[in-house]
Amino acid sequence: MIALLRYQTALLVGSHRWLPPVIVYAAWLAVGVQTGGPILDGYGYAAAGVLPVAVWLTRICVTNEPPAARSCAAAAAGPGRVHLAGVLTATSASVFLALLGTAFVALLSDPHFSNHRVAVPVPAATGAGLLTALACVLLGIAIGALCNWPVLRSPGSSIPAGLLAALLLLVLGASPANAAVTGLVTGSASGTISTPWLPFAAAVLIASATAVACALSARRSA
Repeated sequence: MIALLRYQTALLVGSHRWLPPVIVYAAWLAVGVQTGGPILDGYGYAAAGVLPVAVWLTRICVTNEPPAARSCAAAAAGPGRVHLAGVLTATSASVFLALLGTAFVALLSDPHFSNHRVAVPVPAATGAGLLTALACVLLGIAIGALCNWPVLRSPGSSIPAGLLAALLLLVLGASPANAAVTGLVTGSASGTISTPWLPFAAAVLIASATAVACALSARRSA
């Protein structure tokens, strides 16, 4: 599996297809994270932005190989393991961006609640922000895995489905991503820190659905 991860990482880096999502996320942070803004609000904003980026990176990683190359890799290591390596590569890249986003907010934001008078315990706030970002990453990876090959094989359906699913997870109140992000923002206004353990656990459970895509990859050709 380590060799497959190195192979998928080399494909991702060498293709330069990672540049657009990284630039979009950087722009998202630059526009929305203001110097001196409340730290919890910043963490929520950064976490929300990483979800669609994770969807995007997953699509890149699971569709990066030409069909002939994918067939060769699948014959050598098994299609399920090859597909899993692509998903894990997207996960690693997304987690890296989430860590950078969290660090960016920590450096620029004001460690106070939204009233700018009561200090925020920075370690606890950073832990909540990072857990929220990781929950969003896992949900984005799940969407990317379930809205692309081999589950949805046509770009005409997979891309709109991924975009719509990402949007719904961010705006629907029942979504783990919405609950985690909203918990940070409302906590900033009320003067409390809400660590999103339940939304994170739900995100882990939903992310396990990526096993469906790995299983289907063993049955479907490109």
